[in-house]
Amino acid sequence: MIKILITGGAGNVGGALARKLVQNPSYFVVIVDDLSTGDKAKLPSSDYSNWTFVYCDVNEHQDLSEIMIANNFDYVFHYAAVVGVQRTLENPIKVLGDIDGIKNVLSLAKNTSVKRIFYSSSSEVYGEPVELPQHEETTPLNSRVPYAVVKNVGEAFFRSYKKSYDLNFTIFRFFNTYGPNQSVDFVVARFLEKALKNEDIGIYGDGSQTRTFCYVNDNVDTCIAILERELEMNDVINIGGEVVLTILELAELIIEETNSSSKIIYLEPLEEGDMTRRQPDNSKMRKILGRPLLTIREGVKMMIADPIFLKNIGL
Repeated sequence: MIKILITGGAGNVGGALARKLVQNPSYFVVIVDDLSTGDKAKLPSSDYSNWTFVYCDVNEHQDLSEIMIANNFDYVFHYAAVVGVQRTLENPIKVLGDIDGIKNVLSLAKNTSVKRIFYSSSSEVYGEPVELPQHEETTPLNSRVPYAVVKNVGEAFFRSYKKSYDLNFTIFRFFNTYGPNQSVDFVVARFLEKALKNEDIGIYGDGSQTRTFCYVNDNVDTCIAILERELEMNDVINIGGEVVLTILELAELIIEETNSSSKIIYLEPLEEGDMTRRQPDNSKMRKILGRPLLTIREGVKMMIADPIFLKNIGL
């Protein structure tokens, strides 16, 4: 049996990854999370027996070492991190602490013969863009806020461990990923909650910031294909949507799809961290996935109809 560790596996993306992996009886999945932002409700169903959850702060070496030494994992998905623009801006020291988790995962993986680590980096490493779309190999990295700097430092650690210890890796640069288990700290879930409750939808600045949006199933299916087909070995790949929307257009689309009476209100811009533009070159992702990505309108309709999401927002 192939043993897989997912750190941050009680989060939106990590939980979705775990729920999909356990459907393959060849895998045994160990999920670790400190539940600071994750939730056990996002873990796989008890219908599956090939997984277990362990409460663990991966930034604490002793806690993680007991798990990794006992299990001898074949693969590790390192998704644990402090996330969310507002949260990371308010907790910069805590964000910097995630460097300890990166170092712990790498050193323990090296010493326990892990075959490959998959690292959840972020579109934030590109900073304020100097070109669009943002390409993995040619677009300069312009990280400035602590969250983005930590992700960039993490990428450097993975490359260094490959060079020094021949530890294989793949870096996923995640762009906005949404789905029914996303918390309302993030824009799609937040706008949907407000719209379904007919409450005002607040937008930072004038709403002209542009983003693409990737439904969580497209994200997870791509990442699992990369694992199972041994793709993007010791390389970087953007994981994100392709259709560009302004935040204002997103709010208007959600109001339309929910038949909401919500009004859009404009808030003071964030002091930092709210980049004006985001657009991945996702050509590698689309080739791997081999099918069209779900549109934001399709994804919003799925979330509106999903009892898990409705329960999460108290409806």
